[in-house]
Amino acid sequence: MQSITIPTADAMLTLGERLAQTPVKQCVIYLHGQLGAGKTTLVRGILQAMGYKGAVKSPTYTLVETYHLPERIIYHWDMYRLTEGTELENIGIRDYAAQPAWWLVEWAEHVQDVLLPPDLLIEFLVVGEERKVRLIPKTEQGKLFKI
Repeated sequence: MQSITIPTADAMLTLGERLAQTPVKQCVIYLHGQLGAGKTTLVRGILQAMGYKGAVKSPTYTLVETYHLPERIIYHWDMYRLTEGTELENIGIRDYAAQPAWWLVEWAEHVQDVLLPPDLLIEFLVVGEERKVRLIPKTEQGKLFKI
């Protein structure tokens, strides 16, 4: 397990840039933390480091934002509003899983029973004005991610 203190939003973007350098074509990363902890900011840093130039917003109301980048596909999921896994089945989650991609999943604990298991769990802890981020690998591939 690796841990780092993130004092600013810019530092969270920088962490995302570092994680984006991990040489894997597909992975599942669960982003676990309270509202406002920096999950979407981290995703923004990852996407920008991979060459995405547009706005990155939380997919709270769309459930998933898909980013087709030159090197890979990124799915940014937000499961906050879901209450059971059958809701994911109804939107065709199996079709998403058929393609190699990075899955960045906020609020996975809401529907963990139907999600792909994580390669990496990233925990966000808010302590005063700072954020603490912990990387917890769940597979050998997850161990490739470094702070």
